[in-house]
Amino acid sequence: MLLGLVPQATMPQFQTWEEFSQAAEKLYLADPMKVHVVLKYRHVDGNLCIKVMDDLVCLVLRTDQAQDVKKIEKFHSQLM
Repeated sequence: MLLGLVPQATMPQFQTWEEFSQAAEKLYLADPMKVHVVLKYRHVDGNLCIKVMDDLVCLVLRTDQAQDVKKIEKFHSQLM
């Protein structure tokens, strides 16, 4: 492989939980052994960020809604 031709990861940010969960489920089902899930909470902003990623794709959802936190918790437990 030539230097400088390393494929760049895509990082779409989703606005709605429905779009994010569908895309994350497809990514997970494609190859479950390569998928990583990262949760990050910032108390200062009251924001929760969830990232579902493999080697090439990083799906991101940021939310400050309590109802989305419950959905994220349920989704994460289903993946585990």
